[in-house]
Amino acid sequence: MSSAHLTPATDLAGYLTRYAEEITFGDEEPGTVMDRYHTPDYELVNDGILLDRQRLLDHVHSGRRRAAAVRVEVDEALVSGDRVAARYRLTASMRRGNVISTEIHMFGRLADDGRLRRATQLTRTIPASDGGATGP
Repeated sequence: MSSAHLTPATDLAGYLTRYAEEITFGDEEPGTVMDRYHTPDYELVNDGILLDRQRLLDHVHSGRRRAAAVRVEVDEALVSGDRVAARYRLTASMRRGNVISTEIHMFGRLADDGRLRRATQLTRTIPASDGGATGP
């Protein structure tokens, strides 16, 4: 399935793996990528901190400068009506050589068009298992 037709509702695991790669290393503007998968009023609550669209885009710009590679491994991804839940790991290899691996538990609500409207994530840093992410 091409990313043009992929939404969190149609393929949650695909969204989780492709979004990280597209937003960090894609040729498109980050806002274009974000809008493909999220509603304009999208909000992410990450470990109790509310991030709106602008704060997320600011984070992406920093990630584009610092990350050399990212990899997402999805353990579970569930969609039921307008609700989603996932458990996955994101591993980022940074340009300075360090590797950051994060376990993420995500719960969210979908808009009628299948894009994410709101998500809540709980995260924890875990030891990187194999030395890093694969490159773009």
